[in-house]
This record gives sequence, C-alpha cells and structure tokens, in this order.
Amino acid sequence: MKAMQLHQAAGIDTTPLVATEIDAPQPGSGQVRLKIHTCGVCHTDLHLVEGDLVLPRLPTIPGHQVVGVVDAVGDSAGLHQPGDRLGVPWLYHTCGQCRFCRAGQENLCEQIRFTGLHADGGFAEYIVVDEKFAYPIPALFSDVEAAPLLCAGVVGYRSLRLSGVQPGQRLGLYGFGASAHLVLQVARHWGCEVFVFTRKEHHRRLARSLGAVWAGSAEDNPGAVMDSSIIFAPAGWLVPLALQRLDRGGTLALGGIHMSPIPEMPYELLWHERTIQSVANSTRQDVLDFLQVAAEIPLKTEIELFPLDQANEALLRLKQGQINGAAVLRMKG
Repeated sequence: MKAMQLHQAAGIDTTPLVATEIDAPQPGSGQVRLKIHTCGVCHTDLHLVEGDLVLPRLPTIPGHQVVGVVDAVGDSAGLHQPGDRLGVPWLYHTCGQCRFCRAGQENLCEQIRFTGLHADGGFAEYIVVDEKFAYPIPALFSDVEAAPLLCAGVVGYRSLRLSGVQPGQRLGLYGFGASAHLVLQVARHWGCEVFVFTRKEHHRRLARSLGAVWAGSAEDNPGAVMDSSIIFAPAGWLVPLALQRLDRGGTLALGGIHMSPIPEMPYELLWHERTIQSVANSTRQDVLDFLQVAAEIPLKTEIELFPLDQANEALLRLKQGQINGAAVLRMKG
C-alpha cells in the first residue's frame, strides 16, 4: 500500500514525511481493516512530525481522522461487517482495567494508545483498528466532510463541554482552525454569542460567516467579557490575554495536546474563581455523542483537499495558518 511515513522527526519545511510502498496491514483478533478514503490533517500530526511529542516508535504513519470502509475482519470481530463505513479517531485503544478506565475516564488511561502515534495512522491506504474503537459515520456526511469531525470535532466538543459554557452565554474562541469552526456552530446552536480571536483576516471572515458576533485579534477589546473561553492555538502567551477577557467564575479551557510555555502572570488574572482547564484526548462516548450532535445540527465542515502525496504541503500550510477550516487528505481509487 501507499503511505506517508515518518522516519525521523524534523521541521515540516524539510518535508520529513516520505512516500513509501509497504505491505497492507492484516487485522488481528477483534480488529477490522479499513480501506481509507479520507484522513483529516491535524495540529497534533504537525506536533508529532516536528518532534514536539515524544515518539514511541519510528517509522510511523501519522493521521488520526480516518474515514474508510471495512474490507477485512479479524477473528472474533463481529461488530462491523465488510462494506461498513467507519471512522477512526485519535483514541486508538485503552486498557479498560486501570483506575481511570474503571472510573469512566478512559481518556486518562495509564496505558492509552493513540492512532498515528503508537499505531500506524491514516496517511495511508489501509489501517487496522480494534473494532470497539471505530465508529459508524452518519450518512449525511460525505467521506471528506466526515474526516474533521473525528478529532477537530470530537476534541473541540469535549473542550466546549469542559469550558462550562451554558446556552445563551458568551464564548471566546482563540485560534480559528478546524476545531474552532466546528465548535462555533455547536455554540451557535445552543444560542451562545461567540467571539473569535485570531490573527488571519480570512479566518475572521469565515468566523463571521458562521455566526460569530465579533472577530478580531487577541489583543483587541471585543467590548464584552466572556463567560467561558477556549484556546485552540498552541500558544501559551494567549493564556493571560484570554484571562483578561474572562468574567468572574469563568473557565478557560485549553483544547490542544501541546502548548508553548505559559508566561508568568499576576495572580489577579486568575482570582475571582476563574479556572484554567486542560483538555486531554477524548473518550469513546465523546465520539458517539458528538457524531449524533453533528448530524442533528447538522454541522458544515469547511474543507481544503489534498492528495495523499501532498501531506507535507498540507501540514506546512496548516503551520503557516493558511488553511481555512480543515485540511483533508483524499486517497485515490
């Protein structure tokens, strides 16, 4: 099969992903194999490729917003049948036995494994996955539309819930990429006023077109305080700025897996019971809940398409803030 493999972490401008021809994986017991149709491109993929995350194995194939069709089923697998269209997100496997799994917090599992990090991901033509960690895709979404839902959407939705924002309140979004453009639509569905803080004018235009009441830079004054906010950009310097705009008792959720250092700041920014809440991964229930909500609204995904062999280019444009919405790789055939 064709795959874009990482052999050594390096800056994305050096095109570290290498087009490779390797054997297609075979499903083991309890696993299914998908013939991949599309795979979303995520900031986590960028952090992985550039070495911001510890890499447990090399070479590896990134990609964790996978949409495809079952074409092979392993022994003891019976949840899905050949021809079923499924999605594979960041959460690849949990142990089910540790204290966190037993408490319903499998996103914090002590033996957690992630797609594209601990196991080969979706920048390829095939993937194998435990059948319990693959999910039916709502029929109204095409393969291209569905891919960003599986991480940008799911983790964004978890971030939205952990921000504590209530219907009708004000929500601030910092950074406006794949996650934020989906979260904005959910928040608008809840009747929230959404304020978007982002550097790029094309991102501001998209935010306004999706219903944001205000869009500007993080340094600008939106003329209102936020009840809750979410930072999606991996920039620690945004934390004090976001706290300045957060009302008393509000929560600032940090929606990324990686962030640059948070600068020293005066305690008064956090006082009055403001909370900083990190967001770690997601659970299987998060995926199921979000896909249901996405179909009910229904969400509109803004997409920029790339062929598989342009994965480096897609990640470079993502790093440069040139993607409007979400980047998606589409496989040929």
